[in-house]
Amino acid sequence: MDNELIKACEAEAQKWLDSPVYDMETKKAVQSLIENEDKTELVDAFYRSLEFGTGGLRGIMGVGTNRMNKYIVGMATQGFANYILKAFPNQKGLSVVVGHDCRNNGRLFAETVANIFSANGIKVYLFESLRPTPEISFAIRRLGAKAGVNVTASHNPKEYNGYKAYWEDGAQVLTPHDTGIIDEVNKVAIEDVKFEGNPDLIEIIGGEIDYDYMEAVKEAMIDQDVILRQKDLNIVYSAMHGTGRVIVPLCLRSWGFQNIHVVPEQMVIDGNFPTVVSPNPENAEAMTLGMKLGTKLNADLVIASDPDADRLAIVCRDPKGEWIIINGNQTCMMFCYYIIKNKIALGQLKPTDFLVKTIVTTEVITKMAQKNNIELRDCYTGFKWIAREIAISEGKQKYIGGGEESFGFLPYDKVRDKDSPASICLICEIAAWAKDNGMTLYDLLMQIYLEYGFSFEHTINVVKPGKSGADEIKAMMENYRSNRPKEIGGSKVVLSKDFKTLKQYDAAGNESPLDMPATSNVLQYFCEDGGKVSVRPSGTEPKIKFYIEIKDIMTDPNQYEALVEKAKMHVADVKKSLGLE
Repeated sequence: MDNELIKACEAEAQKWLDSPVYDMETKKAVQSLIENEDKTELVDAFYRSLEFGTGGLRGIMGVGTNRMNKYIVGMATQGFANYILKAFPNQKGLSVVVGHDCRNNGRLFAETVANIFSANGIKVYLFESLRPTPEISFAIRRLGAKAGVNVTASHNPKEYNGYKAYWEDGAQVLTPHDTGIIDEVNKVAIEDVKFEGNPDLIEIIGGEIDYDYMEAVKEAMIDQDVILRQKDLNIVYSAMHGTGRVIVPLCLRSWGFQNIHVVPEQMVIDGNFPTVVSPNPENAEAMTLGMKLGTKLNADLVIASDPDADRLAIVCRDPKGEWIIINGNQTCMMFCYYIIKNKIALGQLKPTDFLVKTIVTTEVITKMAQKNNIELRDCYTGFKWIAREIAISEGKQKYIGGGEESFGFLPYDKVRDKDSPASICLICEIAAWAKDNGMTLYDLLMQIYLEYGFSFEHTINVVKPGKSGADEIKAMMENYRSNRPKEIGGSKVVLSKDFKTLKQYDAAGNESPLDMPATSNVLQYFCEDGGKVSVRPSGTEPKIKFYIEIKDIMTDPNQYEALVEKAKMHVADVKKSLGLE
């Protein structure tokens, strides 16, 4: 390991030991890192400051500048408070909403945030206990707050915690506020942080917002009659140890569903997530207990929300009666298909209605929108971009749904982040409608492929931890950018998009501009055979992600498994073309 780097990290750690701000417990932990012969942990904890990015903070909990702890959270909050006071000068009664999920240190960090905002003269609405991310977004709008913070690391492993920053529209911060907040956060020294709260400016909230939020969730309902006919739909739900445990069953009952069972082991609030390897609905393993109970109860479907209840997972039965997980792209397809089909059938669809998807999400949804003459907008990955589309059309056009491939969907506009309580209620309505028509959710998925073409999506995560990993990821992106592939998996690349330079190139190399609201470090390649490959570094984890979409024609549901196997073979060819094997 580089001796200069070790020395720099030791010097940074010494500052923590010398400062009167840090408590004795923290100093003991720092001292132990310095004294350890193996300097790996010291370097990882101090080689940089945990970056306050455009979405906030996310990192492993522990002592150090590159860790989530009350001091890093404190400096972020002081910078955020400074920005709010600058953005709304001379305004009285400024307020923020603060919440947290089930993670370890969640309450400590949320109370730290509340104390610092209140010490800066900003009123704080602090949730009494853990609440879903979408409810924080809802509360900001409902209470007329100027901003909000949710302490959550979403679906990350148990070692992580995070800090999501929201603006007055209930969405995660966008330009110019994101860079403005980052600038203010970067100016803050630990001595500047006002840790001593003002109790008079902290109001505890809970049940009244829960009720209003549940009422808002009902606006996502499309056809109550179908729910009433299938009110005994057999539903198994898991909260994954998190924030959906109370609100999701209540929302389902308020919609009219009466046969709801919960996975008892996963209804226990626990930031260590003892029943799963990782509390991520993308991982099949996390759904094992739900499927086990589903089999015992002969359930129609098994659903789950992740720890902060913004994303959902859906499990249904295939024709053999075996449980299969509906992936994130299929989930988004199913929502869009049902919303379009049933709004048309019930005469609810208006010419000004629009859908949104992210650029890495399946192009099947593009076909759906085109065939039904509905406006579909493509935006960057992250729900703040979907929220932006809702905001710019507010009062002129109606948002009717939007989602992304990573198991997030928002079926109404009262919230400005992905919303699993509302999405879970709607997927149960979809399952009820399918049952009403003699289908399962699996049958519905096959119907979509028959109507709009078969599509297989596969995501590859190449993990590159630490500083050396960050450098490798940067080099990989630069290589793809400067050496655009001419063919991928044996199919000619007909269009290349570079969202960092906002330029696109056709097969002949002709350049034209890309119309997007900002730049983003994403590359995309569209192939002659209908395939699509997207490449982007993760904004929250040390990895580079490859999103691969393979197209084919399906004329019979019985072809599905064979087409999946064929597509998997094609993925191997794509990986070779990208130098991933």
